[in-house]
Amino acid sequence: MSSDDVRPIIIKRKKVSGGDGHHGGAWKVAYADFVTAMMAFFMLMWLLNATTEQQRKGLADYFAPTIAIARVSGGGDGAFGGQSLTAESQLPQKGDGGLIELDLSQASADGALAAIEQAELEALATGILGKGGDSLIREMAMEHITTQVTDQGLVVEIFDIEGAPLFDPQTGRPTAILQEISEVLVEVFRAVENRIAVASHSRAYPSVLIDNPAWDITTDRSQLMRELMLSDGADPNRFERMIGFGQSKPLVQNPMAARNNRLEVTLLREI
Repeated sequence: MSSDDVRPIIIKRKKVSGGDGHHGGAWKVAYADFVTAMMAFFMLMWLLNATTEQQRKGLADYFAPTIAIARVSGGGDGAFGGQSLTAESQLPQKGDGGLIELDLSQASADGALAAIEQAELEALATGILGKGGDSLIREMAMEHITTQVTDQGLVVEIFDIEGAPLFDPQTGRPTAILQEISEVLVEVFRAVENRIAVASHSRAYPSVLIDNPAWDITTDRSQLMRELMLSDGADPNRFERMIGFGQSKPLVQNPMAARNNRLEVTLLREI
């Protein structure tokens, strides 16, 4: 056998790179989640060991999803140092060292009474205009009325419509529409004992007039509305005030519009 027949064996090795870029990384995500969970666990164990009972209660309240906003417990070391707002050490002191009593039950009772009064006023407003039921006022008279429950109480606004005033332009006396509205208000207001306020507003008059009649007119109309309600059976002791605002508070952009002629009969809040 000649040397030409012996050929060297050559092995070629190919270097393959970039093969693990698309796999093999899922374990890293799982490991990271595990480490995070362990960290949270050890932090929890440390908190249990390093905090007081009141602070732990405050932490539990903070993370409770159904905790009431007005809850008085707290776990911080700030203003109350983990104490409850009603703890004796946190209550205000009198000059002689005694505690100032906080009547929380009275505050709760007042809130309940205010809610009851709000519901009563809204029910009365519904009764006047007949929302969701029959109205006590005929359709023609209803066009002259709006109601609103405000911070002052139940405000019943009674206003002029062009061609249908509340007071006769010649005599100044209440028209049949206003008389009908007065009867209904007196009947509805008998359901409660709240005091009553009457205010009157006027449209603007031409500036060329020497004496602006708006103030006298609104003052007289407030008194006339009171007298009308008294004739319908209202208790005179329930009226707290009668006010005439003149033309100082126009309701619509045109100050001379008839819509600015209006009465406001307010059933005042007691709470």
